[in-house]
Amino acid sequence: MTSPRRVKILETERLLLREVEPGDADFILDLLNQPSFKQYIGDRGVRTTEQAREYIVTRFTNSYEENGFGLNLVELRKDGTPIGVCGFVKRRELDDPDIGFALLPQFEKRGYAFEAADAVMRYGRETLGLLRVLAITTLDNESSGRLLEKIGLSFRQEIVLGDETLKLFSNVREG
Repeated sequence: MTSPRRVKILETERLLLREVEPGDADFILDLLNQPSFKQYIGDRGVRTTEQAREYIVTRFTNSYEENGFGLNLVELRKDGTPIGVCGFVKRRELDDPDIGFALLPQFEKRGYAFEAADAVMRYGRETLGLLRVLAITTLDNESSGRLLEKIGLSFRQEIVLGDETLKLFSNVREG
């Protein structure tokens, strides 16, 4: 069996962000099935470790290969504990990449989401050359909206994606 690639994207004072790999399937399964993930991001229908491995390949790995970026695994630097994901997503429905993040509930309200998202925004500007970054949240996700504002995005408008009305944020003022 080949060893994991462990492609590091960036480090912060307390966190390491790296590509998500098939070996992270148990963690991804746990994250995707958290009640808060299902409420604010959506039910991905992933119920087994094997489905999580497939989800990693079709969503995460394909994004790295097609876009040069994607959602990254967020780990604690001190011991390698995976705590969430943070990175960029390129949706067909949106003109520019959007930043996304999700943490296991036990790691929320400790500044980790801000630390990861702020570093990802810097990485997007400095390494990926992204000029415009978007973000979307459900209408009731106030905490994510506050975090997006803290990292330099502002609410622009409500949009409809699929059958859901969402808030759209951007780091660039239009017009």
